[in-house]
Amino acid sequence: MPKLIAIARLLLSPLLLILSACGTDGTTFSNRIGNNGHDVLYSKAQVKDGVARFECKASDSGLCHYTLYPDACAGKPDCALAPLQHFTVARGQTRQIAGLRDFRVCVGIDGKPMRADCQPVVQR
Repeated sequence: MPKLIAIARLLLSPLLLILSACGTDGTTFSNRIGNNGHDVLYSKAQVKDGVARFECKASDSGLCHYTLYPDACAGKPDCALAPLQHFTVARGQTRQIAGLRDFRVCVGIDGKPMRADCQPVVQR
């Protein structure tokens, strides 16, 4: 009987591991710009259960400037869809927004406008 219990534990362990991962749904975005081991910008965003949490971990300006675009704009510098949100979070602070779905995070250390591909808008 102890051998049967050991076999059952061996077979159930991977299944329990897989099932435990099912409850951790969500998406995490991480943006990091470094210079010689120094974080010029470090931001994390996590979306879980319909709530997005934006955390400005490091920024040389003291602020993380966020622009959120619809996911349909991913990689398209000339996307015609307007940004979903613009906001700023101070270094060491977080902001939570409920109800965001299918978006792309662009973040920078200054308030300059960003295109949907997260590159700065070139002003002529």
